Amino acid sequence: MTEKIKEKLNNLRLEADQAIERAEVAEAKNKKLEQLLLEKEQEVSSLNHRLSVLDEELEKAEHNLQDAKRENMDNIGSKTTSEGLQRKIQLLEEELDVAEKNAKETVEKLRQVDVKAEHFERQVQRLEQERDQWEKKYEEAQAKYQSSQKELEELVQQMEGL
Repeated sequence: MTEKIKEKLNNLRLEADQAIERAEVAEAKNKKLEQLLLEKEQEVSSLNHRLSVLDEELEKAEHNLQDAKRENMDNIGSKTTSEGLQRKIQLLEEELDVAEKNAKETVEKLRQVDVKAEHFERQVQRLEQERDQWEKKYEEAQAKYQSSQKELEELVQQMEGL
């Protein structure tokens, strides 16, 4: 009889230990995912800053292009000036193309980072739920263990009373 109780207690202890170990593993996973999420948020912030810098460069390039076109219109009579301005316009248009390409790439990277961040947020939520379930199982196992411990003590007292 006491062997069964001891076996039951050992099983409950084993379950409790396993539940604690799984909870610790889930918490470690959760911490890693939170760190990864923080890094992705920092990357998003960095890309947002880069996007704003590229937007400013694009505005400057467009402004320079407008200025060059105006200068070109003002100096139509002068062939050398006109050729110089045409070259300047061509260079500014190339700069504008590069800035637009960079802006598009940055927007795409930002979109991909947002998708990854959402994915990691969902993983963190799932792991937190899993951790909560393990904690609940651990508490239930702990309660079973304590209940069995009380039963064992009562049984021992009854046996001593015999």
